[in-house]
Amino acid sequence: MVYAPDLSIILAFALAAIVLAITPGPDMALFISRTVNFGPRHGFATVGGAITGVAVHTMLAAFGISILIVTAPAAFWVLKIAGAGYLLWLAFAAIRSGTGLTVARATGKVPSLKNSYLTGLGINLTNPKVALFFVTFLPQFVSASDPHAAAKLIFLGTEFVVLSLPVVFGIVFGAQWLTETLMRSERFQKILNWSFAAVFAAFAVTILTAEARK
Repeated sequence: MVYAPDLSIILAFALAAIVLAITPGPDMALFISRTVNFGPRHGFATVGGAITGVAVHTMLAAFGISILIVTAPAAFWVLKIAGAGYLLWLAFAAIRSGTGLTVARATGKVPSLKNSYLTGLGINLTNPKVALFFVTFLPQFVSASDPHAAAKLIFLGTEFVVLSLPVVFGIVFGAQWLTETLMRSERFQKILNWSFAAVFAAFAVTILTAEARK
């Protein structure tokens, strides 16, 4: 198939994609927190939003638009601030009211599935680390002189989504088990809540210190 990379490229990228999928990140923490608070439907809705974000990044990388984001200092700075601010807001919400991070069911208003979807989309789109991955890592598997480079990048982006789905589904199912078996302990709830807040804050700092590759 002319629009598909060679089998060796597909297999090499599959290994890289699996490693990336199992590496903890702010999206993984969000999947767990939404599921723990509001159930697996919201966990899957958040996953859907994040996957949509991956599709957007793939298309931007395929057509070269995201190159402008990571090479233009002003644009990259705005993206870093937006992503870090979003994560810090989630961390603050966890400490202040437990929204989205408390093990027990939230006592406030339960968000709609659309809200959970948009939250997943937002945390993915505003994370420059994701943009950098698709701009600096994904293109390494395709020759710039290949007339079908864009199509092959889309193929690899789709491969990344397919390989990531079993991992993120496992995370959602595992979080639901956590809710049903461990939510009785108030101490555990507090520890987990603060742990998620710390994770979000840590990734916010990581994003702020990220440097675009020249």
